[in-house]
Amino acid sequence: MTILKEIESVVGEKGIIIGEDVFNRKAGIWIDDGIKADAIIRPQNTEELSKVLSICNEFKQEVIPHGGLTGLAEGAITKKGQIAISTERMKQILEVDEIGRTITVEAGVPLEAAQEEAEKYNLMLAVDLGARGSCTIGGNISTNAGGNMVIKYGMMRDSVLGLEAVLADGKIMTSMNQMLKNNSGYDLKQLFIGTEGTLGFITRAVLRLREKPKSTNTALLGLDSFTQVINFLKFMDKGLGGNLSAYEVMWKNFYKGVVSATTNSIPPLPLESNYYVLVETSGANQEKDSALFESLLEEALQNKIIHDAVIPQSEGERSKLWAIRDDVEQHYQEGPVKMFDVSMPILSMENYIEEVNKKFAENWDTYKCIVFGHVGDGNLHIIGGVGSNDRVNIKRMEGCIYDPLESINGAVSAEHGIGLEKKDYLGISRSINEINLMKTLKKALDPNNILNPGKVFD
Repeated sequence: MTILKEIESVVGEKGIIIGEDVFNRKAGIWIDDGIKADAIIRPQNTEELSKVLSICNEFKQEVIPHGGLTGLAEGAITKKGQIAISTERMKQILEVDEIGRTITVEAGVPLEAAQEEAEKYNLMLAVDLGARGSCTIGGNISTNAGGNMVIKYGMMRDSVLGLEAVLADGKIMTSMNQMLKNNSGYDLKQLFIGTEGTLGFITRAVLRLREKPKSTNTALLGLDSFTQVINFLKFMDKGLGGNLSAYEVMWKNFYKGVVSATTNSIPPLPLESNYYVLVETSGANQEKDSALFESLLEEALQNKIIHDAVIPQSEGERSKLWAIRDDVEQHYQEGPVKMFDVSMPILSMENYIEEVNKKFAENWDTYKCIVFGHVGDGNLHIIGGVGSNDRVNIKRMEGCIYDPLESINGAVSAEHGIGLEKKDYLGISRSINEINLMKTLKKALDPNNILNPGKVFD
């Protein structure tokens, strides 16, 4: 019996896709090529996946975990001879504990579906990404996703209380903890958070929920200098007493590219600022919180920390402001570009972007270097464009963006993982001893190297 026939005996006809139907599926949300695996396996539950991985381990068959395929680091890329395992049939929301404030879900549940389920109980899943409608909980955990609210609520890691994962040999590791405090030995769930499916395949998770804020205040601000961006962050965080939940910064070229292309009316703020900040707070009393929020903005205007501001007067207006920040795709319409995801100390950001622009100018006569990000938590996104995305230009752009990080103790990945794309640069952000320990863990848990091989490191 061939391996695919043996797997089919476990998952049934509906659980396996082969032939042209595989290639007809896009390899990623930003990738035009089709999936190149020999098959896509679609187990319905943990038990089926356990049997599938046991078979694959026996045959030393390489497997690639697939969730929503929204990642930006080529972490789910497949090649001929490999098998993709998709969580698309594992999308049950299993339980909401209103008192304990947890939600238990299968790995294939879209982030947005989990958010909407929490809202039914007037609770909130404090993880939010632009790809919320497509990305899955399993993928979010595997990459330790960040997003718009990290400054207050932390990364995905901070919302995971427990999880279940299947190891390379098919053994099921169940640690569905529902408690905030559990110091009983090693916290084994950490082996699977942010490790991109290289140590185990996540199947279920218990996520922490928060009480839904009773108040939300949002504003879009214009600032002249990056020093003002830093000062305004400190000013608002201190003045709000811990209620700052988002601090999104758009360089002028990002803001201009979106509002010029997408609005038929006057932009919310004129194109007169060098930086645009989308700031948002969450609290318990709308009237009091709004009064404090507006008084802080007035003080910032008077002290010339900011020079322009607009406050939405409805949920519709608020959504339009967030739509500007989320409209990354708009910049993909202007020719071949590539997205980069890095982090660094906030005080290093201005000089770093100057250095990146300098390196781009040394390599190309014309280029794009469009910058935005979650500056409050040290995360910048850079959209680079040099006229062509051939391999030579991609490698040169990577050098321009990653090389300057080493001297400022920056990270080549803030929230999208390493995958294939960044593994050559892992040494910029991790020491040789750290990388060797990663390899030791990989060898111990996956001796046959079947789980997402070649990702993160060779």
